[in-house]
Parts: sequence; structure tokens; C-alpha cells
Amino acid sequence: MSYFKYHVFFCTNQRGPGETSCNDCGAANMQAYAKDRVKALKLNGQGKVRINKAGCLDRCDDGPVLVVYPEGTWYRYVDEEDINEIVESHLANGKVVERLKI
Repeated sequence: MSYFKYHVFFCTNQRGPGETSCNDCGAANMQAYAKDRVKALKLNGQGKVRINKAGCLDRCDDGPVLVVYPEGTWYRYVDEEDINEIVESHLANGKVVERLKI
């Protein structure tokens, strides 16, 4: 059994000038928002959900992106509403958010 039910990695990579990167789209802020949201819903901790920053996940052209393990479900998001939907649907209830999946 895995230590966490879901382990979520947000690409927060910042590439050089002129290169597309997830952090140009506010990824670090969205990662912090997701972490706070998961805590507020008491979904964090052993056997539950862990929200982490990641370096380059090599999908910045699709970004900003996050990936949920153990399934390996990739999402693109735009704003807090998208993050709320991922947290409430996938992380709280186990239902993949098809409209955000990449």
C-alpha cells in the first residue's frame, strides 16, 4: 500500500526568457492554493493526499500542468476553479475530471 492515496505534483518550472514554462502561468501560486485547499478539506496526511512542487515535467507547452499518482493522470488547469474541481472530484471522490485531462 502506498503511503499516500494520491500524490500530486505541480510543475513549477521556470525556463529562460522566451521559453514556455508552467510557472509563467502562476503554477507556484496554484500549487500553494491546492495545498491549502486539501488541508482545509482535511484530505492531507498519511493515507490521504500530498501536494508537491516539481521541477520540469517536460509538458510546459501543455501547461500549466499537474500529475496525480498513482494513476498518472495529467491535468491542465487555468485557475482556482479548475483546481477546486480537481481537488473535489478526483482527490476527494476518485472521479477523474475529463475536461481538464491531457
